[in-house]
Amino acid sequence: MLSHLALLGALALPAALAQSELLTNVTIFTPPANYTVPRTLYARTVLLNQDCETDNVLLATWENYLPNNDSNPYTPIYQSLDLGETWSERSRVYDQANGWGLRYQPFLYEMPQAVGNYSAGTVLLAVNSIPDDLSETQIDIYASTDKGYTWSFVSHVAHGGEALPDNGLTPVWEPFLMIYENQLVCYYSDQRDPLQGQKLVHQTSTNLLNWTAPVNDVAYSNYTFRPGMTTVSQLPLGNWIMTYEFYGAPEAAFAVYYRIANSPLEFNNSIGHPIIATDGTVPISSPYNVWTPVGGPLGTIVVSCGTLSEVFVNHNLGAPGAWTKVPTPEGISYSRSLRVMPDESRILITGGGQLGGESNSVTTSEFDITPVGAKLASCEKSASGYGRKARL
Repeated sequence: MLSHLALLGALALPAALAQSELLTNVTIFTPPANYTVPRTLYARTVLLNQDCETDNVLLATWENYLPNNDSNPYTPIYQSLDLGETWSERSRVYDQANGWGLRYQPFLYEMPQAVGNYSAGTVLLAVNSIPDDLSETQIDIYASTDKGYTWSFVSHVAHGGEALPDNGLTPVWEPFLMIYENQLVCYYSDQRDPLQGQKLVHQTSTNLLNWTAPVNDVAYSNYTFRPGMTTVSQLPLGNWIMTYEFYGAPEAAFAVYYRIANSPLEFNNSIGHPIIATDGTVPISSPYNVWTPVGGPLGTIVVSCGTLSEVFVNHNLGAPGAWTKVPTPEGISYSRSLRVMPDESRILITGGGQLGGESNSVTTSEFDITPVGAKLASCEKSASGYGRKARL
């Protein structure tokens, strides 16, 4: 009869090798036929992991283009209780502060620690509230203390002008949230400075209610340059990575660039580098990045863009010349988002469709960044294997 440990090892290895198949083009939401083109866009997800009762629950949201006669756009919140295999509606977030509707660029974030009176596990939504005539932009914060079932307005972060991406106008765009040193950081694109057509900035808050003045993250002296779409991830060895699209880059309009910094509040002191794959490919438009500890001693940076199905990976902390192109089953979408799954070799990639797309829907897929040989070797080393994290 096998010993307890031998039995555990015998059972664990096959389980790791026979784990559930990678998700491929799972539909989260198909909009009704009367939705306004582009119907859906700009999808985002969050993996809830601050409460044993909700571990491994995924939430998703996106820009939701209701029929033209609906003047109160809302932000949908969908749930998956099985790590992305099936989806259903959990809630809808309506504008509680401006009377305009919640129109563009939603972003979901679960707080890993308390900030102010909001406890760890609070789910935040940053979103751009915009009226029907697109005359104003307002980045606002909403909070859910029950894992996304109900929502309350928290604070205004930044107010801007007309919601068109033209130099000389003054909108604010594309919020991204993260906690750093006991404060919530809100990154966004800012067209309000007369010295720059657009720049990247951040503001911070120690209570989610009051916000510091904007601080530059990427601001070029050439007025026509337009960096946009901040995402930030922590790297090992004390570094941070920011990716952004760069209109004005010599490689291509809206080439994907990145910066590495010792502090996520000091990217403006760093140098921007283009992502250029070993085969010469330059990703373009609407990037998103994550870091996973899987893939080598320094882990793996993964970057998506808005013009290719493939993603770009770097196993050397962002070293130039170390970017490689990796296929994914997920189609091209404007501003796809990435999420590291409980099995950290698996990356969830979610899209809401293309700009101007007449048949857009919200879909999600997974890809595995670990080569098969490395995965087998890792499974052999550990009885626990790479199986998905169990619900508690």
